[in-house]
Amino acid sequence: MQHGFFTIISRSEFEDKLRGFTPLEAETVDLAGCAERVLAQDMIAPHDWPLLNRSCMDGFAVNARDAFGSSETNPGYLECVASLPIDKLPDIVLNPGECARIATGGVLPEGADSVVMVEHTQAMEQQVVGGTIEIRKSAAPFDNVMQRGEDAREGAVALNAGTLLRPQEIGLAAALGFESLAVRRRARVGILSTGDELIEVGEIPRPGQVRDVNTHTVAALVEQADGLPTRYGIVKDDMVSLSHALKRAIEENDLVLLSGGSSIGVRDLTVQAIEAMDDSEIMAHGVAISPGKPTILGRVGQKPVLGLPGQVTSALVVVHVLVLPLIRHLHGDPGAFSPNRRCLRKAELARNVASKPGREDYVRIRLEEREGQPPLAHPVLGKSGLLRTIVQAHGLAAIPAESEGLYANDLIDVWIV
Repeated sequence: MQHGFFTIISRSEFEDKLRGFTPLEAETVDLAGCAERVLAQDMIAPHDWPLLNRSCMDGFAVNARDAFGSSETNPGYLECVASLPIDKLPDIVLNPGECARIATGGVLPEGADSVVMVEHTQAMEQQVVGGTIEIRKSAAPFDNVMQRGEDAREGAVALNAGTLLRPQEIGLAAALGFESLAVRRRARVGILSTGDELIEVGEIPRPGQVRDVNTHTVAALVEQADGLPTRYGIVKDDMVSLSHALKRAIEENDLVLLSGGSSIGVRDLTVQAIEAMDDSEIMAHGVAISPGKPTILGRVGQKPVLGLPGQVTSALVVVHVLVLPLIRHLHGDPGAFSPNRRCLRKAELARNVASKPGREDYVRIRLEEREGQPPLAHPVLGKSGLLRTIVQAHGLAAIPAESEGLYANDLIDVWIV
């Protein structure tokens, strides 16, 4: 099929097509390797956690009724009958009018349902145990107490499938005794750079030649999304070379990224190479973002293939906007395409920035920190082949497709990348 022109679709339409790819299968991974992975099945609590009522603070375990109404001006008085060791279950029962010294993490004895913090008490004798404790603050049931099962109830879902495992979720799994978890497999991502003008990084460029930048910048971004990049290097602009490299990359990976060869031109073979594969289709050729308009989305079997622009800035914007969310989607993250996944900072725009309606513009932004005010956002302007514009930038600002631009002094969201 001849492709003289491409049809532009919106970013949201492009994302809808990406959502159609099935997340990867599950694998069981030791807990030590689960950080930033996505849980593949519900994590069911094997027991209550905490196992028993525990103190959140250093202080005195009391029955809340005995301390109710106590204050600095009208303190209550309780007899301290024990100092509870943190590593043993208490062997006492608190009777009315009694309290026990307790440390953070200590188990409350029978008869106690609250803890008064040590700073709200005063020992009336030098010997704490056996002496009288002045209570200077009122208590309610379960003040400063982690209740049994408050984190997780036995048999209940402690974490839902699709949860991104941050350090805090790893901590809950450890508390519940999980040595390993079922998580979505990490995506294997094949990266190819196409173009007769490309040479390896260690070579000296002759006139008309450029070093292969995209392989290394794209691979670094894939790793940021917890993907597993494989660099296939430079592929020459001929159908045989490209088809052979693409076939191998598809067989060995879950997602393939080709940079270069996505604009209209005699030597642009990405579309033809994808269509030459068995069970393949071009799902999109052109997306209404700038830079990055000529991006290609193809499917070979059930695997996505994306053709990225050859210009480095364009390629990196496309990776941030479309590819990294796709990788997170393949990892099973239900919020992969949500703007909440972006690290945003409010900043004041330093100058007007014009935009052409009908496309979503991504402007490179350099932030200037200011004392007591939002940072100043300086647009970093330049051609899409210049590395300077992305090296100097701290992030991106999106101009909506329906807008004609942003104005100086506007408070904008800067996507830190």
